[in-house]
Amino acid sequence: MANQNTAYGLRPIGLVGSGANSTGVTQYEIASNNTNPIFQYSLCVPTAAGVVDHAGATNGGTTPALGVLMGVEYQDATQKKPVFLNYWPGSGAVSVDTNYPVKAFVADNPNQLFKVASDASLTDRATAQAAVFANASLGTSARTGSTDTGSSNSALGVSTIAVTATLPLRIVGVMDDEANSDFASAGIPMIVRINAHYNSNTSRFDSQTTATSTGV
Repeated sequence: MANQNTAYGLRPIGLVGSGANSTGVTQYEIASNNTNPIFQYSLCVPTAAGVVDHAGATNGGTTPALGVLMGVEYQDATQKKPVFLNYWPGSGAVSVDTNYPVKAFVADNPNQLFKVASDASLTDRATAQAAVFANASLGTSARTGSTDTGSSNSALGVSTIAVTATLPLRIVGVMDDEANSDFASAGIPMIVRINAHYNSNTSRFDSQTTATSTGV
């Protein structure tokens, strides 16, 4: 039977070391003239202008990510009051009072763990487990989402799973989920962290390949 959920972005589930998921976020800004939609649970990156934007590429890219967007607040120019949304629709879709910042709330802890659905079959449980400690991209869904729900369409690109150091995600586990346990279908929930997080001391090019060893 096909899995119930096949694409929902990177949903925070906890911290490395079994730390509790406090849903803590940091406030940043989005440029008020940014026409790019940034969906909830999608990767966002820091820019030279001091604001955040959507992922560096449609597959997540190689720009170190800051975290995932959880929601925004902006001042509506017509209603003259603050508006809270779970995603940024883009400046062309909303009426923004540019006298006020567009606030972006980002889950930006470098130790944050996320669950993300696979975009294709993983064949079986053993094959999925073999992907743990490898890296991956987000297929071609890192920038897309639903304007109805505001949620990201991001899903882990199964075909990209490799030891390549520059891929944006590190796979750290396979989540048990009875409703999404058909390994022959898309939608297997994988546990990942952001590879070479922008707030981490580790460079994307330092020790990001699979680190298994048979020696001491």
